[in-house]
Amino acid sequence: MEFTLEELYTKKEGQTYDRKSARKDPKGLSNHIVAFANADGGMLVIGIEDDFTVTGIDDYHNNVNDILRVPFDYCTPSVRVTTETIECTDKNGNPNHLLVMTIPQSPELHANQQDEVYYRMGDKSKKLNFDERLQLMYAKGSRYYEDEPVYRSSMEDIDWEFVAEYCKKIRYPKSAEEYIRQNNNFVVNHNGREEMSGAAILLFGKNPQRFFKRARVRFIRYDGTEAKVGTEMNVIKDEMFEGRILDMVRSSLDFVRSQIKEHTKLGTDGLFHTTPEYPEFAWKEIIINAIAHKLWKAFHNLCYTKLFIMQSHHRIAPKQGLFSCLS
Repeated sequence: MEFTLEELYTKKEGQTYDRKSARKDPKGLSNHIVAFANADGGMLVIGIEDDFTVTGIDDYHNNVNDILRVPFDYCTPSVRVTTETIECTDKNGNPNHLLVMTIPQSPELHANQQDEVYYRMGDKSKKLNFDERLQLMYAKGSRYYEDEPVYRSSMEDIDWEFVAEYCKKIRYPKSAEEYIRQNNNFVVNHNGREEMSGAAILLFGKNPQRFFKRARVRFIRYDGTEAKVGTEMNVIKDEMFEGRILDMVRSSLDFVRSQIKEHTKLGTDGLFHTTPEYPEFAWKEIIINAIAHKLWKAFHNLCYTKLFIMQSHHRIAPKQGLFSCLS
């Protein structure tokens, strides 16, 4: 066991630890088991009251049996919980036992029998609303934002010349339309009509910003090492890049490359060497990750990215960084 008996008695309830009485309704425990599984995992100790009084489980045999079935009977899908019974001394000084349930972090989304989803936040098991539940599904990979149908989109919104060019580069043997229809669920049948998935629009759409207003990259350059506003505003470059994901990647990389200073000096070998102020691999990775990373803070604000460059008369120390990317 990870903790000593004394630590189980006194450990503060938090993100990965909770204690409950053996008298508690087994169905109610499903909320906490689901919450741990949906978050970072945790340990649930049965047999200790909220006031830290040790009552154990020996006097609640039937209830404990029901508690052991909770991860299977009241959680959907079932949660793989490991259990351990440990000896203790209860409040009356009698030998007794505690039930320790260890709940691992799960890659799946779990709900209770009422189809309610809980998530562990600090020392509370929070019931998620629809939007929070949807976001957790995206984060866990139970559901992907880019696979969702785009409202009122159709095959007419696809740039077929671009798709054909792409098919040629990857040596796809069939037509552009066959590629869209037969791969990656780009076409979604929704309410009796064909709509394009978010991935199809963002990758191959004629005008992705028609559907995703904030799917763009914004580049802001400042004079100095901090952003100022009002009369002290120090923006010296503000550029916006739109289009398909590949277009945004290409145009933003080209533009940022033009903004990076280069230093040329005579080397010990008698030749002049030119070195960029910042290594190309670093800022390339920042931009591509900011555009393409799946864990957006708000999924409906897909790929909205700000790239900040701080310009100073003095070289910025590596720990201060060149970019700050928000998605």
